[in-house]
Amino acid sequence: MKELIAIVMAAILVNNYVLSQFLGICPFLGVSKKLDQAAGMSVAVIFVMMLATAVTYPIQFFVLNPNGLGYLQTIVFILVIAALVQLVEIILKKYIPALHASLGVYLPLITTNCAVLGCCISNIDNYLTATGGFAGGFVQALFNALGSGLGFLLAMVLFSGVRSRVDKCKCPECFKGMPITLISAAIVSVSFMGFAGIVENLLG
Repeated sequence: MKELIAIVMAAILVNNYVLSQFLGICPFLGVSKKLDQAAGMSVAVIFVMMLATAVTYPIQFFVLNPNGLGYLQTIVFILVIAALVQLVEIILKKYIPALHASLGVYLPLITTNCAVLGCCISNIDNYLTATGGFAGGFVQALFNALGSGLGFLLAMVLFSGVRSRVDKCKCPECFKGMPITLISAAIVSVSFMGFAGIVENLLG
């Protein structure tokens, strides 16, 4: 259990896909203007990450690797993620139309969100050969996907708060808009460097 907690904490704080690995920057910059949109987008990403891991991990383990088709990994994973995003979009459109309308074009962009694809590939690279066979690695991969999604949520919510403050501040004309947004994102990213080693110290 301690190992699973460490995987989740590391994915949230130390190996944050947005702020440490710079994946998923497009929705991070595009949907972080409003807190409700940022939170809604993040919940959708968490759902897609976990569902994509639950589907792609068995495909890699039982289909691609045994048949020597590992080179098709990226294509297969993108197709799976695209299908799952369409499922999420249909569900939101039917049951939460307000959130669906507010997310707009950024919801289909989860398909091309490299954080989701990166999470699936990272799970294969790190946990496919884990001790405990398929079940052991599969559980670890699911917890890593959960932590990665929560890390995405944390980054989105934090930056949404930072961005709301920055938008109200006076800054030189040349920095208005995207330049000051990118500078703010860089500072938030640097702040996460302080979490390096915290998981090992707390759970070691």
